[in-house]
Amino acid sequence: MHSVLMDVDTGIDDALALVYLLSRPDVRLQAITCTAGNVGARQVALNNLALLQLCGRQGIEVAIGAEVPLEIPLVTTEETHGPQGIGYAALPSPAQQISPRHAVDVWVEEVRAHPGEITGLITGPLTNFALAVRREPELPLLLKGLVIMGGSFYYQGNTTPTAEWNVSVDPHAAKEVFEAYRGLPEDKLPLVCALETTERIEMRPEHLRRLAEAAGAAGPELVLPEQPEGLRSTSSSPLVACLSDAIRFYMEFHRLYDQGYVAHMHDAFAACAAVERTPFAARLATVDIETGSPLLIGTTVADFRGLWGLPPNARIVSDNNPEDCFDELISSVGALARRLGGR
Repeated sequence: MHSVLMDVDTGIDDALALVYLLSRPDVRLQAITCTAGNVGARQVALNNLALLQLCGRQGIEVAIGAEVPLEIPLVTTEETHGPQGIGYAALPSPAQQISPRHAVDVWVEEVRAHPGEITGLITGPLTNFALAVRREPELPLLLKGLVIMGGSFYYQGNTTPTAEWNVSVDPHAAKEVFEAYRGLPEDKLPLVCALETTERIEMRPEHLRRLAEAAGAAGPELVLPEQPEGLRSTSSSPLVACLSDAIRFYMEFHRLYDQGYVAHMHDAFAACAAVERTPFAARLATVDIETGSPLLIGTTVADFRGLWGLPPNARIVSDNNPEDCFDELISSVGALARRLGGR
């Protein structure tokens, strides 16, 4: 059994990552903590509560944490993920309430209570985790492991020419987190899923068609480039319809920026990697974050050769298998949608 504490800024690809983890019978979601990023922190929490309800999994704690980055103003990205962060999808109003606990308290208290058992999965800015490490400096050693979606190493950024989104939202938090891991044992170092491998996880129309088939939904699920923008799904499966409407928005966004009618499912890959359900290779590196240069702020730099003379503080994914990852996502999420039934 994998026990996962998930920190998110939900977000279309965060949503697929969350649904995927909910679909796995061998995963226990310890809690979900929310940070501002793709949208504001409260909207992130509402998205997560609604997704839990849609998947029949109320009762998992959802806590709000940092609503602004450590040192710079918050920038959100509704143009990428939609006004509510989930594209065209219309989520139900959740019955469950947001937790009274702060996300930092959740991190510290849960990991202290279950030392060596919890894997952290962070698919948004690192603000909550940086604040948690300030509170409990032993957190990196108390966790079983940590998986981070973020950064780009000698690879084009997706926010500035050199910076990836999650890190660029709060580069100071990212810098603190990687500094906290410097010199720790290799098995405790964070696994970093950066753009050079997460952008290979390109969701295409045929993946949504296969998802509907795996769900046993009536009729094919057709999300196609020639269709009108904003077309809504009529799938008999509420979960397929929700994901389809979210991902159509994401595909339209990628096409607008000349990346094709695809959707980069960065966070879904990180989720599969966190629970060891997709193959990957990784390289040890010493990572640091640029925070002082207006031109390069948020740039993640990896020293793979020890030129700085500093110990490694990260394992950076260097290779992955998109086909295997999508097989895992489609079969597992499809099985969940089949269990939930139709409308």
